[in-house]
Parts: sequence; C-alpha cells; structure tokens
Amino acid sequence: MNNSIEKITKKVSSILKKISNKEKNKIKKTAKIIAKKYFIGGQIYIFGTGHNHCIAEESLHRAGGFAGACPILDPRIDFSLGIKKASKLERSKKIANNILRKYDLQKNDLIIIFSNSGINQLPIEVAKIAKSKKMFVVTVLSKAYADSLTKSKSEKLYNYSDLFINNYSPVGDTLFNNKGYGFCSSSTISGLFILNSIWAELAILLKKEIPFPFYSSSNLQKKTKHNKILEEKFSINNKFLV
Repeated sequence: MNNSIEKITKKVSSILKKISNKEKNKIKKTAKIIAKKYFIGGQIYIFGTGHNHCIAEESLHRAGGFAGACPILDPRIDFSLGIKKASKLERSKKIANNILRKYDLQKNDLIIIFSNSGINQLPIEVAKIAKSKKMFVVTVLSKAYADSLTKSKSEKLYNYSDLFINNYSPVGDTLFNNKGYGFCSSSTISGLFILNSIWAELAILLKKEIPFPFYSSSNLQKKTKHNKILEEKFSINNKFLV
C-alpha cells in the first residue's frame, strides 16, 4: 500500500477538474436561478444529512459565503446525538416534515440538497416536500454511486430534482483500496467545491448589489459594519443570524 499525498492530490484534482468541465453549465445555471430568486425575495436553503450536514453548516455566515443562504440544520442528523441514530434517520423519511416545518418554505425559494449516495430516504423526502411547495430543487450527488445501489427511479434523489449536479465521487466514496477496504473520501471536498463554485458564479451576477451580499471574515475589523448590515437584512428569513 503506497498512497501518498501526491496520489490523493492527483485523485482529488481529477475529480474537481471533471466537475469543472462537465458540470460547469449546471453550476452556472444554478447561480443564475439563485440570482433570480434573490431579486424577487426568495430564500436559498442548503440541506444535507450525515457528513453532508457540514456542507449545510458551511453555507452559514461563512467568510466569502453568500449571505442569502440559510442551512437546514437538525441535531438528529448531524451526529451530535450519536452516529447510529443519525445514520438510521437519514435512511428514513419520517422526520422530514418535522425538520422542515421550522422553516417558512415558499414557492419562490430554492433548495440545494447534498446526498452523496443519492438514495437515502430523508433527502429524497425533503426534495419531494420542496417540490410540492413549488420550490426549485437542486441536488448534488454521485450519479455513479446512486446507479450502482438501485435501479429503481423512485429511490434516486436526482429524479426529484429540477437540476442535479454530479460530484463524481467513486462508488463507496473512497479513493484507494487496501485488501478490499477503501479509504480517503472525496464527496465532502467535491461538495464544498461545488458550493463555492456556485457562489463564485453568483458573485459575478450580484457584483453591483449594495451591500454586496457576501460575508467577510469576522476577524477583519473594517468589515464588521458590512457583516452587521447583511445580518440585519437577511435575519428576516434566517433564524440563525442572531
């Protein structure tokens, strides 16, 4: 077994280049739709279960992040109450309504759902509920992984999307193999790359907005006023900006 930092760099770089080349138009389209939603007062939500929950957290008040994004968070699916409970719940649709009722979802809103395998029932149910409310649904997943696990269209998240972005993570979400056991995952890296690629495209579309709706680092004192203005503006629809 000889998988060094150079090899993982090569593997991850290959995945990111594939996303950049093959999913570029979808990423640009997502940014354009978010911009349209922004201008009509729509809210942007980010959702993920398990390790994808951290991508939702990444969207909240992040330096360089879009201020109009609101994560859908719940301690039952972020491992803070235990890995076994969270893993069981992400494979069940029963708490979807309970999680979403804490948010005022409207037809002019958009949701981005991260789910690497693309077959877990909770993300699928969240997508179904969002679509029933006429929201625009974007999903991010590994198509190869989803297709390897089930042939049923009803069990694949991307079939409940208005637009889906492939993260090109391998089946099993591991980059290397040692005697049948995989190690080193890529889906969180690719997911965060996709999220920030959307923000990069969105920033171009919103560059003339005052205030510019992207947070600065809270450690930069000269940017404190800018962040406070954004917090006040977006706190109407984002309960986490307290």
